Amino acid sequence: MNSLFLILFLASIISLIVGLIKPSAFSRILKGQATRKGTSIIFGIATIAFFILFGATVDSSKLTNTNKTGTPPEEQQNTNNVTSTNTTTPTNQVNATQPQTNTSQPKNSNTGTVPATANTNKSSTPTNTKSEPAPTSSETTSQKNAVAQAKSYLSTAAFSHDGLVAQLEYEKFSHADAVYGADNSDADWNAQAVKSAKSYLGNSAFSHDGLVDQLVYEKFTQAQAVHGADNSGGDWNEQAAKSAKSYMDTSAFSRDSLIAQLKYSKFTQAQAEYGANSVGL
Repeated sequence: MNSLFLILFLASIISLIVGLIKPSAFSRILKGQATRKGTSIIFGIATIAFFILFGATVDSSKLTNTNKTGTPPEEQQNTNNVTSTNTTTPTNQVNATQPQTNTSQPKNSNTGTVPATANTNKSSTPTNTKSEPAPTSSETTSQKNAVAQAKSYLSTAAFSHDGLVAQLEYEKFSHADAVYGADNSDADWNAQAVKSAKSYLGNSAFSHDGLVDQLVYEKFTQAQAVHGADNSGGDWNEQAAKSAKSYMDTSAFSRDSLIAQLKYSKFTQAQAEYGANSVGL
């Protein structure tokens, strides 16, 4: 049927084209309507109609062929079940007849699979361990840089905690990053106080208390400053003598005025007298 409508459809198209070119060719059939307008209307309608009929018959014929040749879903499912049963039956029989050599994991002779009771916590634990995400560091790049810079400073000079923070802020780190860098620099602040105290004594003369004041000025705590002075290895009499000589090189002093100056620098009375004696006063 669809072939017939296809032929009629093609004939209508040809007739439409001929009617537009030479409408007089249909004068015997159409008589008074053998004009371009008349033929275009008649054959145009015929072309559309036959095209619709052709399309409808093609769809219905495809549906008919599908129903004739297709296998019903239920029959196909039954066929698959029969096929899988036939395939697995020999395997089951072989498993049932062959002895099991692995006694740690017994198998079911009917299915050839490990029973559910064979699953233990030992096999599941490693899987859970592997699935755990690796720990990640929450340290920011600026914090890492602050820590690295803090350690670099400590490798070349002595700093108190707050003095190191101030130095990092001078290097344009934020206050928070500077504090983080000092906190995580692994520094022993008592040891840093000792190192700073020895550095001061290598360059100038200090009394014990004067050195403590200097370390506090460098932002060591009072306890750290005292620890630094106590463990600096300073000979305070020799420091007084060194300080007295320095004063005498820059100005003239009497014995009493020199002793007073040394006491002002926080030497003890005995240390100040020792200093005055060392310069010949």
